[in-house]
Amino acid sequence: SNSEALERGIPDLPPQQQNIRIQATRSGRKGKTVTVITGFQHSPDTLNKLLKQLKNKCGSGGTVKEDTLEIQGDHREKLLAILGDLGYKVKISGG
Repeated sequence: SNSEALERGIPDLPPQQQNIRIQATRSGRKGKTVTVITGFQHSPDTLNKLLKQLKNKCGSGGTVKEDTLEIQGDHREKLLAILGDLGYKVKISGG
């Protein structure tokens, strides 16, 4: 709920004010690749809604870990486009 987000002091910033990084990694996941999206400044509620949207578009499972979204598989290019369309400033980082 919104009151929880306020208590945790997380601003639910508009996408235009957020710098998001997308990275595919295999570390610690039994050799399975996941795409990790970091940098969000959103309430847990907003993040969960966003995750649902991204999972649908990628046809993949995924999860929220604190302020990070993880989508199963390597979807960097697709996520770059989707988040860009939503107005985020997005970069692909790392290998």
